Amino acid sequence: HVDEVNALNVYPVPDGDTGTNMCLTLRAVAQALRELGEASLPHVTAAMAQASVRGARGNSGMMLSQFLLGFQEGLGARLRASAADLARAIRTGFDRLYASLDEPVEGTILTVAREAADEAGLARGERDLRVFMGRLVRRAEEALQRTPDLLAVLKAAGVVDAGAKGFVRFLEGVKRLIE
Repeated sequence: HVDEVNALNVYPVPDGDTGTNMCLTLRAVAQALRELGEASLPHVTAAMAQASVRGARGNSGMMLSQFLLGFQEGLGARLRASAADLARAIRTGFDRLYASLDEPVEGTILTVAREAADEAGLARGERDLRVFMGRLVRRAEEALQRTPDLLAVLKAAGVVDAGAKGFVRFLEGVKRLIE
């Protein structure tokens, strides 16, 4: 979805590289996980978080890496994760992302990550992770569609936020993996 996300990129700078930056960040994560092979959940989340920081490109990659660092922190040393554990990790991911920003702006990846964290909290009792992720993706998509109402530059351009769209695509990928 690189081209799709790049085409939406009007904020904070209309340089058309948000999709590329998120893709390069996630490729670094994927490569680290391939090299890791079979490993326990704490080793997987540590490799994922570290690779996202090392591979972060642009604002969107940095923001994604902060979310993943918080996600790792939220899961801690758990060897297995329930929906409740994932909900806490997603909330910690959002909190870390928010704290990393000098000037948080609504209508961006921040809004979508918060909405996903809020939905995760509501769904924490769900036993089926497919249903859990389905709820998160739906809520994130709904938040994405509201981004132009929160950021005038998006409304003027007639687009949703590129980083937020990339984050939704990331969640969709996680959902597909679980399914």
